[in-house]
Amino acid sequence: MEENIILKISNRIKEIRRDRNTTVQELADLAGVSKGLISQIENNRTVPSLMVLIDIISALDVDLNQFFKDISANSQLSPVIIKRKEEYQSFEKEQALGFLYQRIFTKTFKNSTVDIVLLELEPNATRPMVVTEAYEYKYILSGKVDYIFEDQTYSLSDGDSMLFDGRLPHTPKNTTAQKAVMLIIYFFEQNGNSNGK
Repeated sequence: MEENIILKISNRIKEIRRDRNTTVQELADLAGVSKGLISQIENNRTVPSLMVLIDIISALDVDLNQFFKDISANSQLSPVIIKRKEEYQSFEKEQALGFLYQRIFTKTFKNSTVDIVLLELEPNATRPMVVTEAYEYKYILSGKVDYIFEDQTYSLSDGDSMLFDGRLPHTPKNTTAQKAVMLIIYFFEQNGNSNGK
């Protein structure tokens, strides 16, 4: 199954940056954007505008044609999409210890992108508060999770779910002695308003 083109672009940026031993801060300085924006792009938390993407590719000192040569979008979308468990792709996000993400699938539907992942939270897993340029849906498959926002904490158990604007600073915390597993769905809107924030 073809990956979403936006996901491929973000993975390609991260791959080239790491191959060249360039830090996120160094790439941000060369591209004239913030470190946070590079991190969000590489971790699929935001979609860069075309001009920002070109600046980043130029900062990586890669020819545009070369960058996009392995990136192609599959225009055919089956009405039924099945992803087997063994096909899930494990990946990491920044400053997240004890977090195991597995991407189920990512597809673009007209003017939006849906990204579906599984998150396993080890006991006492921690990370800083984050923001995402997407609406987020969380479904607790097993265990208990506290979802922490700036002014409120929500406790969720098996079968509980929540939907919220990911632009609100947030982080999950597993305060129990058992691993918690949740299904996460990100709904990204393609409105081209990416900036350096």
